[in-house]
Amino acid sequence: MRHRTLSDGRTTVDVSTLCLGTMWFGTRTDEATAHAILDRFVEAGGTFLDTANNYNAWGEGYGRDSEDVLGRWLADRGTRGQVRLATKLGAAPKDPALPLSGTPPTNFQGLSAQVVAAEARLSLQHLGVDRIDVLYGHVDDRETPLAETVGAFGALQDEGLVGLSGISNVATWRLVEAREQAARLGVAPYAVVQQRMSYLHPRPEVGRDDVATPDLLDYTASTGVDGRPPLAVTAYSPLLQGALVRPDKPLPGGYDHPGSRARLAVLQDVAADLGATPHQVALAWLLGGEVPVLPVVGASSVEQLDELLGAADLDLEPEVRARLDAA
Repeated sequence: MRHRTLSDGRTTVDVSTLCLGTMWFGTRTDEATAHAILDRFVEAGGTFLDTANNYNAWGEGYGRDSEDVLGRWLADRGTRGQVRLATKLGAAPKDPALPLSGTPPTNFQGLSAQVVAAEARLSLQHLGVDRIDVLYGHVDDRETPLAETVGAFGALQDEGLVGLSGISNVATWRLVEAREQAARLGVAPYAVVQQRMSYLHPRPEVGRDDVATPDLLDYTASTGVDGRPPLAVTAYSPLLQGALVRPDKPLPGGYDHPGSRARLAVLQDVAADLGATPHQVALAWLLGGEVPVLPVVGASSVEQLDELLGAADLDLEPEVRARLDAA
């Protein structure tokens, strides 16, 4: 599997270009199956693992189920030196007695300095490690001053508890301002941004901050120069939970429109021409773009993972990319 170096201009972390998402580990995916998937991923050269402190807190688990499964796997296999761990904080329930909600009134802990410091240390304990390679703010918090949030992430990096910091579900202007605020404070900037991104595009929607926009990719392309530290993009839900290949599974909100159906038809035709699967082509499209994007892929079995691993070394010729882009 190919690898890439993530950097904030101060610290570097080498990761595989496919990142394994572990959201359902410990709930829908039982622990034995999760360990088998992790073993296969590492065997194939994968090194980048993604989790969060609130996964499954919306009904099937208590929140840190995935972190706990990863921690036990790391301890059992002795693989800490072979993998790079990303986790997230800030979107766990603020009031455990209320449902986890991303719509007003939200019930997120937020990204205050107190939450960032405390939740990061709890993640270290659950993962059983002494350093988190990439720590994301799970959802942008507009009620906490940016200086407080980025200062808290920078303090964890200065302490050696975190390698790189990042943010997810954020408007591009907020990301840019956060990185400028880090420069003013003299702390490390966000080096990674994780947004929803797929071969299909949702309808534009005012106030929607979870999607990787053309502006975000344009800004990312401008980084890595003097005065503008590097920035990498990771993509969650790149396969839209199977809706790219399952007619019985509806496209999620905002994606069900005529443009999506046209792109799905081209995706299927290209996959057939290449002797690949639509999933593999969709992932290769992300990996090989003008701004390369690292997909966070999920699998509930080793067989599913093996299909997705087929995208790691699939290069799309320029005329194939042009065909996909034109749809």
